[in-house]
Amino acid sequence: MRRFHEGKVASAPTVTVWGTGTPRREFLYVDDFADACAYLLKNYSGAQFINVGTGKDVSIAEFADIVADVVGYRGKIIFDPSKPDGTPRKLLDISLLSSFGWTAEVPLREGLQKAYANFLESTVRER
Repeated sequence: MRRFHEGKVASAPTVTVWGTGTPRREFLYVDDFADACAYLLKNYSGAQFINVGTGKDVSIAEFADIVADVVGYRGKIIFDPSKPDGTPRKLLDISLLSSFGWTAEVPLREGLQKAYANFLESTVRER
């Protein structure tokens, strides 16, 4: 997010993202995570580990496009395949949590908009 913000402010023609952009990742807004924890504290007393997530993933390329759009960066996104991609896919099995009736509420774009607003606010405070 910071890199895209700096690219926007500098009117940079490109922003570089490590890797090929093909790996897939799952993202969860922090307030959803906190809500899931509170929900489980009230509704679960078992010993089994429970994954907390959205059950949805996006490619790093899709994620970069969304971040660029949220930030307002209009330049070109370049992927650097000489840098590592990491694990091809990181997606949690949230079937147990879902069976209790909990689901994440904040869509990825909305979470990124909130995170960017917070980033801008904290950037202003640092000045």
